[in-house]
Amino acid sequence: MILDIARLLLFPSLMAFAAASDLFTMTISNRVSLALAAGFFVLALASGMGMATILAHLGAGVLVLALAFGCFAMGWVGGGDAKLASAAALWFGFAHVMTYLFVASIFGGALTLLLLQFRQWPMPVALSGQTWLMKLHARESGIPYGIALAIGALTIYPETEWVKAVDLARFAIG
Repeated sequence: MILDIARLLLFPSLMAFAAASDLFTMTISNRVSLALAAGFFVLALASGMGMATILAHLGAGVLVLALAFGCFAMGWVGGGDAKLASAAALWFGFAHVMTYLFVASIFGGALTLLLLQFRQWPMPVALSGQTWLMKLHARESGIPYGIALAIGALTIYPETEWVKAVDLARFAIG
């Protein structure tokens, strides 16, 4: 039961935290990505995942890390975004990583367009005291892409073996 609760809550909670952190501070702590990676290994071992499967998931994470840091080097994404994407890829493995990256990029494009439009409008005076909102509104600010990465992850996660392994009938009320 505790293992099922961890499967259902750990990854989504950490991804939601990363999105909120990126929204309010425009940063994603390394601790979030490290917690995701550690959580993967703990749950993989506790779930009885085979070593070959763990290594395949690790390969997906390393591949996304290499690609994401290429994007970071080009100035397209932040370092926290690169680490978060690779930590999520670790959880998804090759079975779901391409779908995840595609969905996250769609949400990222929509988020970028919305923020660019938002930055064209004057900030309402009633909201000008919100430091995080002023930073988000500033044209020179980046895009908090961790939001798109988290929404993409939360969209794909229910389709993974992590959730499919949970006996949801055990949690039914009534």
